[in-house]
Amino acid sequence: MQHFKTIIEASRAAGFSPPENPLLGLVFCENEAACNIVEGSFTGDFYLIGFKKLKAGFINYGRTKYDHDNGSLSFFKPRQIIEIRDVELEEKGFLMFIHQDYLNGHTLHHEIKKYGFFDYEANEALHLSPREEEIIWELYYKIEAEYKNNQDEYSREIILTHIDSILKYSQRFYKRQFLNRSELSGVTVSKFNAYLQGYFESGQLKLNGLPSVKSMAEKLNTSSRYLTDLLRQETGKTALELIHIFLVEEAKNLLQSSSITVAETAYELGFENPPYFTRLFKKETGLTPVAYRNQLLN
Repeated sequence: MQHFKTIIEASRAAGFSPPENPLLGLVFCENEAACNIVEGSFTGDFYLIGFKKLKAGFINYGRTKYDHDNGSLSFFKPRQIIEIRDVELEEKGFLMFIHQDYLNGHTLHHEIKKYGFFDYEANEALHLSPREEEIIWELYYKIEAEYKNNQDEYSREIILTHIDSILKYSQRFYKRQFLNRSELSGVTVSKFNAYLQGYFESGQLKLNGLPSVKSMAEKLNTSSRYLTDLLRQETGKTALELIHIFLVEEAKNLLQSSSITVAETAYELGFENPPYFTRLFKKETGLTPVAYRNQLLN
């Protein structure tokens, strides 16, 4: 697998013109031949933002296939495995390479890490409406104009301001996508709860311990970050919070039996540490398991 430490290396391997700035590269894609980066798998020390409408081929991010149907904006972070094969475009697109060092000393150095969509991995590319496409292209052309205009001491700040705007708009557009796909998210919530119930009823909680958000996401063919964002949009709760709520509800049911101790209840629900179970139960209900049981008895 190839690893590119610099944008110059990546550009050379892809057959692009050398970047105007060694830490920032822009590629305007007029046809399928202009945007094929590198066939096969690679990693790099840069962020990559790409807008493409695929006619054929596929892009893998991590180990999962990116959903590019009907056009999408995609975000890739440094050192994540990217695989591109047989890509053909329907119309124009762009690639934007941003080396980590280009962000040093700027607020975006920290802020860019807060955007969860750089961790989205499967079926999670951003699908843009025609008006949203216009906004992204307007920002791209502003960056391109500054990029090609004999960069001076103001250029970096101006370019990073526009990149920050692309990220902020993308955050807004993702929220719209969650809302517009409420039917999909509703299905995801149902599948999430159904898997938890099945995990408990099959005895896996007791045998294998608490399910992690990562394992839940893998079962639902999505990334942990995307699953959490989607569930928060749909329910107001994160994936971890929903797992905790489920466990507490099952604990309430078990505690109604006076024959099972609090410690046994904890082990039954996959907790290796009963005091941790007690703290979680109290956090969710306001009562310790013992106080909850006494309340029922009284």
